[in-house]
Amino acid sequence: MSTTSTSTQQHREMATEEGPVSVAIVTVSDTRTPETDKNAVFLREQLAAEGNSVVAYQIIKDEPDQVAAVLDKMAESDAQVILFNGGTGIAPRDTTFDILDRKLEKTLPGFGELFRMFSYDQVGAAAMLSRATAGVYRGKVVISTPGSTAAVQLAWEKLIGPELQHLAWEVGR
Repeated sequence: MSTTSTSTQQHREMATEEGPVSVAIVTVSDTRTPETDKNAVFLREQLAAEGNSVVAYQIIKDEPDQVAAVLDKMAESDAQVILFNGGTGIAPRDTTFDILDRKLEKTLPGFGELFRMFSYDQVGAAAMLSRATAGVYRGKVVISTPGSTAAVQLAWEKLIGPELQHLAWEVGR
């Protein structure tokens, strides 16, 4: 028995007909470089395997002004989806969530809820420390995950990858 509703399946099929999704990747880190950014490498590989494209990529420090500026810059790009990784914890330097939370025009609370649920299986109660979030800003889907490689892979495999085309289609229709 399928757990997918008929309308959800129809939307996914219509989304697939729209073709590849253009994505921007933003890594928020005080230490990563393009050579050491395993998350960007992983995401690029996953996107390419599905025929999607990376149209912008940037590494920024976890500074509120840099997070806000890159969000605006990526919102002006050809990206349909903007993937942030890093800066979602509760340490004083973690400001990505705070900036995105103020700027998102619509939020997708289910993303963070599901991410933490799936994370619980990997890290136990520490999953509650994640402020993973998603929403819409200026007609773009914005998704923000923790910066650990395991977290980025989990978010991709369980949430982002399976719904990427559907998310882009919903916002763009």
